[in-house]
Amino acid sequence: MTLPTPGPSGHSHSLSQVLVSLMKGVVYQESDPGLWQALLHLQGHVRDHVTTLGLQLMLDEAEGYAYLRQRPAAEGEPELPRLVPRRQLSYGVSLLLALLRKKLAEADSTGGGSRLVLRRDDILDMVRLFLPDGTNEARLVDRLDADIARVVELGFLRRLRDSDEAFEVRRILKAFVDAQWLGTFEQKLADYRAHLAEEGGGTA
Repeated sequence: MTLPTPGPSGHSHSLSQVLVSLMKGVVYQESDPGLWQALLHLQGHVRDHVTTLGLQLMLDEAEGYAYLRQRPAAEGEPELPRLVPRRQLSYGVSLLLALLRKKLAEADSTGGGSRLVLRRDDILDMVRLFLPDGTNEARLVDRLDADIARVVELGFLRRLRDSDEAFEVRRILKAFVDAQWLGTFEQKLADYRAHLAEEGGGTA
């Protein structure tokens, strides 16, 4: 089944193209407006198709992103093999995601606009506040760069083209770190501090 739909400049995107893009990762409205319009037009067919694979379409039209999530098995239904893998995150990456999500919430509450852009030094300062005293600065910088690279790989940060030092916080982070999770933020930070304090006698 192709089901092409008109796109910008006479281009078209088929159901197959939409499905393959979703299987590969997150689809953003800003990255490919034509593909996004096709997804909106074909979303009923997309939902029907991915349901047979044990997946569900998560689409946020207001924020402009969509992705596939493993669908929980109904009671008495056999568990299907996972097509969307679970990712084990390090404490450093988890801490960074929590801080970025909190920053995004603060930006939203102050009406700071739809984009949140942070420089590498801003992120470093943000993380440094929650690390134990005596943290080795050189190791902190190396570790932060590795954690930032991992968060970029996960799709929650995007390097800006005109600067290797500036990053946009992708709004899809809100779907993975929700308000309930943020409600226990302080306790999680206390857990991170305790973990990092035990790690190498207080070095990051």
